Amino acid sequence: MKTVTDRFLNYVTYDTQSNPNSLSTPSTSSQLAFGDVLVEELKELGLEAIEKDENGYIYATLPANIDQSIPTIAFIAHMDTSPDFSGKDVKPQLVDYQGGDIILNKEKNIILSPTDFPSLNQYVGQTLITTDGTTLLGADDKAGIAEIMTAIDYLTKHPEIPHGCLKVAFTPDEEIGRGADKFQVEKFGADFAYTMDGGIIGELQYESFNAAGAKIKVHGKSVHPGDAKDKMINAALIATEIASMFPRLETPQHTENYEGFYHLTDISGNCEEAFLNLIIRDFDTERFESRKQFVEDLIKEFNQKYPSNTVELELVDQYYNMRLHIEDKMHIVDLAKNALMEVGVTPLIVPVRGGTDGSKLSFMGLPTPNLFTGGHNFHGKFEYIPVPSLEKAVEVIVKIAELATKKTSH
Repeated sequence: MKTVTDRFLNYVTYDTQSNPNSLSTPSTSSQLAFGDVLVEELKELGLEAIEKDENGYIYATLPANIDQSIPTIAFIAHMDTSPDFSGKDVKPQLVDYQGGDIILNKEKNIILSPTDFPSLNQYVGQTLITTDGTTLLGADDKAGIAEIMTAIDYLTKHPEIPHGCLKVAFTPDEEIGRGADKFQVEKFGADFAYTMDGGIIGELQYESFNAAGAKIKVHGKSVHPGDAKDKMINAALIATEIASMFPRLETPQHTENYEGFYHLTDISGNCEEAFLNLIIRDFDTERFESRKQFVEDLIKEFNQKYPSNTVELELVDQYYNMRLHIEDKMHIVDLAKNALMEVGVTPLIVPVRGGTDGSKLSFMGLPTPNLFTGGHNFHGKFEYIPVPSLEKAVEVIVKIAELATKKTSH
């Protein structure tokens, strides 16, 4: 039987970055190619009703091995990696961590240090999987895929472990906010699900941000600077002025727990034209609406200050707090919590300070809390994951399937 580490080390070698500028689904052909690999593996594991649809979504079923009627549970992970940092030619490194700095790349002097990342200190004596300092690792979310595959493999090889009907799904484009957009919830046929897409060991999440994206375009007027008085409109300067108007302490680097934020993801332009992209996040619905209103009012103010329609705003809701569709179904969270404790992991129930497929899926009728994969520092060269965390996630999936046969009441 392949280990979860074997699978993970194989999966991360596939470049599956998603592309927010693509209009296709999936947004990159590399995700389709990786999907073919996963389909073949699902076939080898003996699953049924395996399908990769026209949008690259993969579905499969492990039939129940008991007669009693219990809910159908699904486990879901996404295939893509972040478009914000290279996921090509990933060269994972196995490190027997004994404390101190880890030299990821000697030539480029890239060091993973507990001074910068104190979380390393809790993994002394464990094997870590790191990057080589030039790419991200891809634990978000190939760790989730490896954990699901390994758990299903284990269940097929241990029929003495009772379980009901289990569903598996792998989605494209989660990193660009489209992971659940074309998910066939009704056809999938699960009663509830878990995304394996969280961070450190023990995480169990059933609350997520309400999320929106703002695209701001500034129209300028470029003329020769020697003859610019009362004629030039410098779009780049206006863009920086807009950026300066957002609350300085309400940004990702200044917030935690249930605090929301505005995040300027990029700004570009010149005298003639400039662009700002922001994401808006808050757990509370009223504060979320207030944040969006702040942006709309700000743009109105600038269009009053400068010639009419100098600034355009496109403001789009992206997803909402999954708690709204899970809080009346807390038996789903309790099942996962009990499974964590049964395998010796302390539950860490925290809000998701990011997006998961579970947010949209919950609103689409499939309640989907989020479980840990074990990874740290996603989306960058300092990403790492402890092997024991990978292994515990597999145990949690198996235990959820087993405990569900004993907890049939809703």
